[in-house]
Amino acid sequence: MIKFEHTVFMLPFAIMSAFIAANGFPKLNKLGWILVAMVGARSCAMAFNRLADAEIDKANPRTSMRALPAGLIAKGAVWAFTLVSAALLVFAAYNLNRLAFALSPVALAVIMGYSYTKRFTSLSHIWLGISLSIAPIGAWIAIKGQFDWTPMLLGFAVLLWTAGFDIIYACQDFDFDRKQRLHSIPAKFGIKPALWISSVLHVVMVAILLGVTLLTDLGVVYLAGVGIVIIILIYEHAIVKPHDLSRVNLAFFTLNGMVSLVLMALSVVDMVW
Repeated sequence: MIKFEHTVFMLPFAIMSAFIAANGFPKLNKLGWILVAMVGARSCAMAFNRLADAEIDKANPRTSMRALPAGLIAKGAVWAFTLVSAALLVFAAYNLNRLAFALSPVALAVIMGYSYTKRFTSLSHIWLGISLSIAPIGAWIAIKGQFDWTPMLLGFAVLLWTAGFDIIYACQDFDFDRKQRLHSIPAKFGIKPALWISSVLHVVMVAILLGVTLLTDLGVVYLAGVGIVIIILIYEHAIVKPHDLSRVNLAFFTLNGMVSLVLMALSVVDMVW
């Protein structure tokens, strides 16, 4: 029910932010609790999304064989898993610092609230982006115990990146969403304009990543990472066409996983080198 590969959308940016905040290696106990918090947040969000969308997933041929609509797992078990995961996030935040603990219910409200957004707004992709932007902001707070401009910029970059690739993913459900009166950028504007909007969001995301160097000690190695990200994103948008969505999963999972992992790896190297 919970796909491991979804971790690569959130966790690498949390680790990246933690290393930048610590200006090198974070304390191991801090890093450990950040990892626990990210696992709790990701698992809670995914499980709750499956609960909220159970009937929609059942009606959609693309998702009808997911564990919950297919009857492979009971709703009670998913609810238990969701609550335990949420508690794990709160417990990890409690062990980090007071601000992280105080904001943990806000984080839960945001990531769980996303599951209902496509019922009333085409900006559901933005809400998902906000949900994932919590990763670098939360990790910074975990290390520093305060807000700052650097994690806000990183969070905004994650927001745009996430919204962009989620728009691409939503193109698969264009017909279904219109039929069911669900809201998305592709359903509202059409697939071709939606792909252009996704491209624009990713261009702005890259500009913000470049701007992060003005506020940090990140240098040439990090910029090399941004360069690789640009190449990956260009390829991602090149392989998804309005008339051919056969490689959406490659673009959504594999390539975006590479984006976050490359950026994290080279950011960490830059900070500790």
